[in-house]
Amino acid sequence: MSTWRDDPNAIPPWNERPKCHCGFRTWLQVWTDPLPQAKKGCRFFKCPDIDDDFKACTFMQWIDTRPLGRVSFKEEQERRVRQQQIRLKGKEDELKRRRAELGQREAALKIQEEQFQAREAQFKREADEQKNRYKEPAQSSTTDGMNKKGKFLRFTK
Repeated sequence: MSTWRDDPNAIPPWNERPKCHCGFRTWLQVWTDPLPQAKKGCRFFKCPDIDDDFKACTFMQWIDTRPLGRVSFKEEQERRVRQQQIRLKGKEDELKRRRAELGQREAALKIQEEQFQAREAQFKREADEQKNRYKEPAQSSTTDGMNKKGKFLRFTK
């Protein structure tokens, strides 16, 4: 059984591609620049996160030591589609990670809000208890024979 390593034109499967410094699986590219001439047409692995967040990852690893020959238009289009799919997959993974973080933050905020409401209710109960404590002596003085104006009431037998 032959593997991608036996066929010089084969593309390595996704799980066998190296990871760059960013932690992403790299994508395959073909060198198209005129210089160096010896590398034109050679394949290499490159980080898919280039130009994202205005940071450029410089990871690059050559596969071929010499050019494979011309790449057809169809192959080039397929390569670009695969690159876009890889980039989208990376962005989807990042979105899932951010959604999970957001969910954790929302749960923490909800707990904090519940604690705040419980403290607020406790403060209100304590304030009500204090009001009731100060009202009781004033009420008891009226029952000791004084009216609301502070005058003694007459008791008849």
